[in-house]
Amino acid sequence: MNKGARILVVDDEREIRRCLQMSLEEKGYAVLPAETGEKALDLLQQSPADVAIVDLLLPGIDGIELTQKIRERSPLPIIILSAIGDDKKKVEALEQGADDYVTKPFSIEEVVARIRSVLRRAVGSKDLTPTLTFGDLGIDFEQREICLSGKPIKLTPMEFELLKYMAQNAGRVLTRRMLLTAIWGPGHEEDTQSLRVLVRQLRKKIEHTPAQPRFILTDPGVGYRFKSEPA
Repeated sequence: MNKGARILVVDDEREIRRCLQMSLEEKGYAVLPAETGEKALDLLQQSPADVAIVDLLLPGIDGIELTQKIRERSPLPIIILSAIGDDKKKVEALEQGADDYVTKPFSIEEVVARIRSVLRRAVGSKDLTPTLTFGDLGIDFEQREICLSGKPIKLTPMEFELLKYMAQNAGRVLTRRMLLTAIWGPGHEEDTQSLRVLVRQLRKKIEHTPAQPRFILTDPGVGYRFKSEPA
């Protein structure tokens, strides 16, 4: 499914562009390299891509603005390249529409895994189904029923809404602000304690070992990610 996918790589460091291009082409991907945000937008006009990998620190149009411009015109999955410790910019990019991030320095195996994840999600979003299965966790959105290892699980309305939102965005990094707005609505963006409590309650019900979650993973300094490996 992923072989032959076209990957736009935007980074002003020539060595990183070359490394990503060579490694991804060895994996069977086609790569469109760009050293600036302006060049990336020109390439997208000439040739559509399936995934964009965008460095945050770019000359001219930076990674945040490039993410905004891409998102204004396309649902193209965007993976951010972020320097270590740049959590604030990373969160801002995610809230502007980026789908995931990879922290520098990175391994090519991690980059490929993230590419496959956003591609799966992009394909799945074209055909949303009323039920999803993740390992031994089953979610029926229409009937609002949850099943874990064949046993029904009772969730509160808020717990169900959180699970639904995260599962439908499986594999995507969801910032605390995004989750608070989606579940509680505008005006609750700073109520992080309520979100932590809700996540803890939900983990107790759907995780076999809440302290070592399989489904709801924490991205330190950013938010949460629902593991995107449906059975």
